[in-house]
Parts: sequence; C-alpha cells; structure tokens
Amino acid sequence: MIRKVRAHLPFLAVMLVVGLAFGRIALQHWREGTTELGLALLLAGALRASLTRTAAGLLAVRSRRVDIVTYVLFGLVVIAVALTITGGPLATR
Repeated sequence: MIRKVRAHLPFLAVMLVVGLAFGRIALQHWREGTTELGLALLLAGALRASLTRTAAGLLAVRSRRVDIVTYVLFGLVVIAVALTITGGPLATR
C-alpha cells in the first residue's frame, strides 16, 4: 500500500502546484497563476529527470528524454507567454 502511494508522490506534488495556480487564476491573478502553471511543468521536468521510471509514477509517459524536453519546453513557453502579454481585458491597471 505504501509503495503505491509513494509512486504517486511526484505527481501529487506537481498537482498541488497546479491546484494553487488555478486558485490564483480564480482570484483574478491570472498572470501569477499562469506563471505558477509553468513552474509546475518545470517541476515535473525536474522530477522526471531525477527519478527512475518507476519512482516517477504518472509523470513517466514517454521516454525519459522526451518527457523532460516536453515538460521543460512547455513550462518555459507558458512562463514566457504569461510574462510578456500586455494589455487586453485582463491587464492589471
């Protein structure tokens, strides 16, 4: 039982950050929340890089290299977009 729970801890850590990010977005802090979503993807990439396939649990979807590149690339793109969007209906005054 404990082994099954331990296998899902990395995924749970990432989903905790995602939950906090969605909470920020729901409170109208969309830029900070979106940046936190990007950080969650970077965390997933770091965990996938440092853990074995078995220990990574649900973070291990494809080969290790593809998972890491995908998580890190998407995380950086999400952060870059969140930090560079200006104006629009959601802009802070």
